[in-house]
Amino acid sequence: MRTRKSPASRPSRHTIRLDCQVVRERDFQLIADRIENLSTWGALVGPADAVLTGETVFVSFRLPDGAWIDASAVVTRVLHGRRPGELTRRLGLEFRGLSEYDRFLLRRAVGHRPVAPPGARPGRRRPVDLVRRLVA
Repeated sequence: MRTRKSPASRPSRHTIRLDCQVVRERDFQLIADRIENLSTWGALVGPADAVLTGETVFVSFRLPDGAWIDASAVVTRVLHGRRPGELTRRLGLEFRGLSEYDRFLLRRAVGHRPVAPPGARPGRRRPVDLVRRLVA
């Protein structure tokens, strides 16, 4: 009998809008200035200039409670704004070298915020169908 391994749990993304500064490491060019959703391990930022996946960037932002977070991050995803429902280019960032205290501050800041809804993608299940199956 085969056993199914549960997928590694990822931290949930929370809807939160914050001003930020995201600059490229190689030339310190500002590439994004707004956080759209946030988790303890990364962020979705936009609108963004063209960047390659895997590039290292520096992120600086202020949490609603007044604490500042300065972190190094890697671009893990580039959303080009070509799919239905996307209006601008956005970047998925994964924080690197963040201290446990900074992760605690992030967890406290996003803990009471709503979870970010999944984006519209071709082939994605309709939310109405999912809700009907969950209720039934």
